[in-house]
Amino acid sequence: MAVTQAIPITRHPYADGSYKQMLIDGQWIDAASGKRFETHNPATGELLATVAEGDAEDINRAVAAARRAFEGPWSKVKPYERQGLLLKLADLVEKNFEELSQLDTLDMGAPISRTRGNRLRVLGMLRYYAGQATVLHGETIENSLPDEIFSYTLKEPIGVVGAIIPWNGPLAATVWKIGPAIATGCTVVLKPAEEAPLTSLRLAELCMEAGVPPGVVNVVPGYGETAGAALASHPDVDKVAFTGSHLTGQSIIRASAGNLKRVSLELGGKSPDIVFADADLEAAVPGAAMAVFANSGQICSAGTRLFVEQKVYDEFVGRVAEFGKKLQVGNGIDPNTQIGPLVSKDQLERVTGYLDIGQKEGARAMVGGGRLTEGALAKGYFVQPTVFANVQDNMRIAQEEIFGPVISAISFKDSDELVKRANATTFGLGSGVWTTNVSKAHQVAKALRAGSVWVNCYQAMDPAVPFGGYKMSGYGRESGKQHVEEYLNVKAVWIKTA
Repeated sequence: MAVTQAIPITRHPYADGSYKQMLIDGQWIDAASGKRFETHNPATGELLATVAEGDAEDINRAVAAARRAFEGPWSKVKPYERQGLLLKLADLVEKNFEELSQLDTLDMGAPISRTRGNRLRVLGMLRYYAGQATVLHGETIENSLPDEIFSYTLKEPIGVVGAIIPWNGPLAATVWKIGPAIATGCTVVLKPAEEAPLTSLRLAELCMEAGVPPGVVNVVPGYGETAGAALASHPDVDKVAFTGSHLTGQSIIRASAGNLKRVSLELGGKSPDIVFADADLEAAVPGAAMAVFANSGQICSAGTRLFVEQKVYDEFVGRVAEFGKKLQVGNGIDPNTQIGPLVSKDQLERVTGYLDIGQKEGARAMVGGGRLTEGALAKGYFVQPTVFANVQDNMRIAQEEIFGPVISAISFKDSDELVKRANATTFGLGSGVWTTNVSKAHQVAKALRAGSVWVNCYQAMDPAVPFGGYKMSGYGRESGKQHVEEYLNVKAVWIKTA
């Protein structure tokens, strides 16, 4: 595989090594404890910024500010005005998109081609939520009671939202949480991932520039076990919206019990990507490869269990391995890079641990299988794109989420048996089907227990189409009208008219 060379990089204006405060009630302030933490470029080890480290006291301050805004001036802002704020924010994001893309790349490592490629999705989400702000409505319902009683429903904002996001796509993840909150009239306290907090903080600056009132959007960086845990259990938070691991998701559910707050969860996955012998292999090879290798495998819905029909197994898996060999690995800021680093040392150790496990279990690495440390990659957290062949369903690399550029290729003969095997996982986030047989595509798509099924493509996303999981991949949906509903309460009103 090709390796990019070291390239001279001009310091990003928001990642120049300086100190970043947190945003609470429209003010940039230090953590109550005075603590700070560092965030580094995972490709080079370079210090990007020092960031205020929030904990329970800062969460208390942010939630109090969000509550004051929700019950005060924000409650009187009309849908048209909320729409206008989101459209203004979208314009500012569009104006500053190159800067935001670079910031995502520097802070978490994704290739700049990928972060720039998120433009349509990010801007589309903001403008979609802006459209939704003015179409929220209840309904009149004819009841069957004997008296003259008029009944109708109201849709009302749920209140203060605690949003906790991961590091694998900071810009999109931040928009995915604050967009529906503003659209519905909620307020939000956002806890970005400690591995990549900078884009969320920069987006908060743009929120203020757009005119979002104080307390409506608050951003408290910090660690999951302190700031995140305090937000999940806070008695004055009405809803938690979380994206991350299923283990943390379970902790959030337990923490929510104190006030029975609403919870929506988009969690991990071990998604099946199924290639039938009748598939267009020219399209399926890069499609199946990048269903995992994109973002260095750091995508919850990555198609990491590659099921291939036996009659084309050797050919197809070999071609996927050859595709992986040709990918250019390097610093994400280089436009030629296709595979960037993993986000952190901890993630590197996790992924390389699974590479060792796979080989000990008897899987054969057809390409990759280790860390990359040559030349310009020496100081970063780089792993070779890896394709394991001869994988059995019960192997750990076929059952556990690795969150790295690792494909587990599994052979199958029978379609009925295949569906059972594909569903034999605790997760149910994404899935893929590659076939030219339309009837087969419909049958398998219906049978798969997953929140998204991509046929002859993978990872297609649109602001109007809901995304979320079955089983241990969580509940609730993001994007689409279903996402907005997650931020609303339904109130029934009865009026006796006679």
